[in-house]
Amino acid sequence: MRVGTVALVGAGPGDPGLVTVRGLELLRRADVVVYDRLVDPRLLEEAPRARRVFAGKASGHHALPQERITALLITHARRGRRVVRLKGGDPFVFGRGGEEALALARARIPFEIVPGVSAAVAVPAYAGIPVTHRGIASSFAVVAGHEDACKRESGVDWARLATAVDTLVVLMGLKALPGITRALIEHGRSPATPVALVRWGTTDLQETITGRLGDIAAKAERARIEPPVVAVIGDVVALRARLLWFDEQRLPVGAAQ
Repeated sequence: MRVGTVALVGAGPGDPGLVTVRGLELLRRADVVVYDRLVDPRLLEEAPRARRVFAGKASGHHALPQERITALLITHARRGRRVVRLKGGDPFVFGRGGEEALALARARIPFEIVPGVSAAVAVPAYAGIPVTHRGIASSFAVVAGHEDACKRESGVDWARLATAVDTLVVLMGLKALPGITRALIEHGRSPATPVALVRWGTTDLQETITGRLGDIAAKAERARIEPPVVAVIGDVVALRARLLWFDEQRLPVGAAQ
């Protein structure tokens, strides 16, 4: 029996229109689609004949453990099937795509990586925030914020990041937000630094809370905001007031802005 293939496809951050042409091509040819929690259901409609396997993950709850997901990819490929592993954002940006690709390589399964539009740049853009801007920000960093910033064993060097880059984009950092903001301030970032929290970015559910590094954690708690949230920290956030476009598109005709 011929060996099938696996494509690790980035679905983008939420808006199904942001998936790549190559990603759509592979979906339409797929026999099996293993998809994540944040994948828009409309993308699954592009693979009407494929078997669908939900492998979504949320904080504290995984539909399937990572080892099981990897085993599924290998099993289906060994049965000659064309498998699409449809991942939110980009497979190699905090998506564990590298782990899956290494497992496929060890199993000698042919695979392909299809990059996706990362939430790290798309979500700020939909909120009217450029991560770089001439005269304001010439550098940015993307960080997974699910680790406690106050723990010594944290894999993120918040002390260096505090002043090393102009714009800091934090993914999956809502729960640890109080510790992150405190660590950044303690290591030299001004409490007055503008911050935006963008929930469900690029989708019709998108909402944004803005504040300062010194008060954004308290604002988030009062608003009872829940994941998924992308945090943008830096002076570029101040440009949002003039660069809103997605929010304004969703306003009813004649509504106050």
